[in-house]
Amino acid sequence: MAWDDQDQQPPWGKKKGPQTPEELIALLLNKIKEFFEGASGAKDKGPAGGGGSAGPNIPGAGLLGGLGRPGMIIGVFFLGYIIFSAFYTIAPGEKGVVLRFGKYVKTTSSGLNFKLPLIDELIKIDVENVRKEEFGFRTKIPGQRTEYAKAGFDNESLMLTSDRNVIDLEWIIQYKVQDPIFFAFKVKDVRQAVRDISEVALRRIVGNMTFDYVLSNREMLAAATQREVQDSLDRYQAGVKIVTVQLQDVNPPEHVKPAFNEVNEADQDMKRLVNEAEEAYNREVPKARGDAKKMLEEAQGYAVERVNLAQGEASRFLAILKEYKGGQDVTRRRMYLETMQEVLPKVSEIYVVDPNKGGLLPFLDVRGGAKGKGTEPK
Repeated sequence: MAWDDQDQQPPWGKKKGPQTPEELIALLLNKIKEFFEGASGAKDKGPAGGGGSAGPNIPGAGLLGGLGRPGMIIGVFFLGYIIFSAFYTIAPGEKGVVLRFGKYVKTTSSGLNFKLPLIDELIKIDVENVRKEEFGFRTKIPGQRTEYAKAGFDNESLMLTSDRNVIDLEWIIQYKVQDPIFFAFKVKDVRQAVRDISEVALRRIVGNMTFDYVLSNREMLAAATQREVQDSLDRYQAGVKIVTVQLQDVNPPEHVKPAFNEVNEADQDMKRLVNEAEEAYNREVPKARGDAKKMLEEAQGYAVERVNLAQGEASRFLAILKEYKGGQDVTRRRMYLETMQEVLPKVSEIYVVDPNKGGLLPFLDVRGGAKGKGTEPK
């Protein structure tokens, strides 16, 4: 077939195909517009305009003539679907992963974005919401008075400790998406992976601890579990970050709770008695130590006092002895007078007896003062 008119040249000889998605959309709209206009013109000119001259110029006019208005409606809906699917919105806190023929192309942030219709595929991933997994129980009605269901979840919570005791441990693990690409493609079921890895890690850690140690070290157990779970998920490139691991309840199994409670009560009584004994010890022992120290210091002071007094008396005696050797009569008389001077003021009545006389001798009242007036010798 010869193409004489420039407008009737084949489309592959005009120009290259669209280079951008916008050009592709514009070209598609033009083609659909030309398609509908050609169908309408062929329908008007066909019966009155003289035969089949329009047939070679408008290919496909017979098809649209057969479809009529339903074909136009379907075309409009198809065009609207293409335009609608080309634009999408990413909500705050989400990331959009765009695939083209199954291959990753880009990651889009919140807002209005564009993708190739019928070619690109979009996966929306919430990266801000904190996801939670529960072990040993399930939340039935959340709220201020949250209701939990525990029946049927014993296989998740029952664990064996290193001293061969069974413990019932309920916990939750919270995590959020850190890498949307890894989260979407590296692990098939990230939620199940988090559950399996956390259960394996906690069972291994509890299996290396005694029953009493687990009961009294919940914070340490939760921190160790969080570190191990995060390391395992990073090795698997799951694209999630563990926010927290929280132990909800740590108890013995139901059928041994009475015996455990008795043991616990006995342990509490023992601790109470020990605390009371330590209180009495802390009260009495320091007091006794203080009294003993006081007695020792008093004894040492008394010993120093007696030694100093004895040394003083000895020094005084040696000094008197030296003076006595120098002048015996004078020293003897001075000692006598000093002794009388010290003794006589303490005597209330004085008697002088002379063996050569037959009775009491008159004496001079040496006491002096008002107290001695009117006193007669006896």
